[in-house]
Amino acid sequence: MDEKTEELRDIFVDATGSDTVTDRQEESPGSLVDRDDDAVEARVAELVATMRERYDFDAGSGDGDADGDAPDVELTDAEYERVVFGFFDDEDDAAIADALGGSDSGPDARTERDARTVRDARLDLHLVADADRDAPFEYAALKRLLAADRSVEAIAAKLDADAGTVREFVPVARADLASTRVNDRFRDEFRALLTDADIEDAHAATARDDGLREATEDIETDVSL
Repeated sequence: MDEKTEELRDIFVDATGSDTVTDRQEESPGSLVDRDDDAVEARVAELVATMRERYDFDAGSGDGDADGDAPDVELTDAEYERVVFGFFDDEDDAAIADALGGSDSGPDARTERDARTVRDARLDLHLVADADRDAPFEYAALKRLLAADRSVEAIAAKLDADAGTVREFVPVARADLASTRVNDRFRDEFRALLTDADIEDAHAATARDDGLREATEDIETDVSL
């Protein structure tokens, strides 16, 4: 390999993070418009069932009336699935709660859902919104302290924050930590199923291509990699 070939290869590796040149696939995996809705729904159901088995889902278990007139009823798998679809459809927690409770919630309804229940369900599913992390203290520090198994009181003292405020963000941080432990497996697969992640990935690939082209525009390119 001559000097110019080596230089071009080094630039390629720096720009792409890979030392292997492959042909670009002619067909993309597709976007939301050409995906099988039934297959997507089935896979979301599988993921929810897997997560329920792996984690302790309890959203809805505290929704009963204080007087005991309505029982505490945990969200069903179907309701968790609705939370997933709503989250990626940019619905807020209140809108999803309305859909779960439904306008037909009558005296025989299981229980009426609220935005707090939906938030708990989202966190069960590792679906953390940016707004959830908007804490009045360093959120990353909260995660580090929780990972170190520090108590809420100790964390509040360390962060110079109110314990009640810290306690509000603990479920969010625990959801992020749980997702990190599985390499964001569930969060990423939900995203791949329900968003145009392929388009976002294509934009990233285009940016890498642009960087490579700019870096090599003054170098002879008629050599074989």
